[in-house]
Amino acid sequence: MPSIRRPVVASQFYEGDAEALRAQLTSCFLHKLGPQKLPTVNKTTCPREIVGLICPHAGYMYSGPVAATAFYHLAQDGKPDTVVLLGPNHTGYGSALSIMREGAWQTPLGKVEIDTALADDILHETKYLDIDELAHRFEHSLEVQLPFLQFLYGDSFKIVPICYQMQDYDSAVEIGRALTEALDAANTVVIASSDMTHYESAKSAAAKDHAALKAVTALDAKAFFDVVEAENITACGYAPITSLITYAVGVCAKAELLSYHNSGDITGDPSSVVGYAAVSFKKIV
Repeated sequence: MPSIRRPVVASQFYEGDAEALRAQLTSCFLHKLGPQKLPTVNKTTCPREIVGLICPHAGYMYSGPVAATAFYHLAQDGKPDTVVLLGPNHTGYGSALSIMREGAWQTPLGKVEIDTALADDILHETKYLDIDELAHRFEHSLEVQLPFLQFLYGDSFKIVPICYQMQDYDSAVEIGRALTEALDAANTVVIASSDMTHYESAKSAAAKDHAALKAVTALDAKAFFDVVEAENITACGYAPITSLITYAVGVCAKAELLSYHNSGDITGDPSSVVGYAAVSFKKIV
């Protein structure tokens, strides 16, 4: 019987019961640092344009409004059939580069099935990924994306989770290339889960993060990776972002920075912050 991956950061990063979680998500959308309005899913037959997003993965009280901005734009674009989730491995468990190919993920808002067929298509295109459930079992970077998606779409979408413990340029580009070959951009969205600079002053974090984000919006994966390393930018999901840039180039997309804030904007303390960015990647039509 396929496994159910149960939530590990409910009641920590986000509210642990369904009613409270929906209220918390609503507040993220209405927040002054968010879109300040509730999302409405576009149900027209127009072709979808968004092929990817960068979203943060901190506790909702800190990064929720920035994440909500990304998901607000996604709702306006319609509903994807499958969301490929790319995130860093904070725990050290499991394989260096891991994918789950079957089962379901559970949150207080219900269960989301893994798209086994698409996972297998991705595996067919690259030898870099291992099928490994352990790497995902305790990792929060992908889990925190799900309640936002469920708030928009219920259980009418599937996911493919990919977790990066190893974050080198070559493997990140290889996974991005595999996604380009395996995915149909018309019905799939790739979300790279990452916070930006950690525990520096708001001024320092903003300078570093905007240098990195300039390379992101230029769709220059090598420049992004190089500036992260050269400036010692502590963005935890830089390889997932590199894969997403590679994928976006492969499907002829353009990138737009939707929102950038930091935890100090919530706490009022700019001395030591974490940066959060929302970026959309839209297919050029």
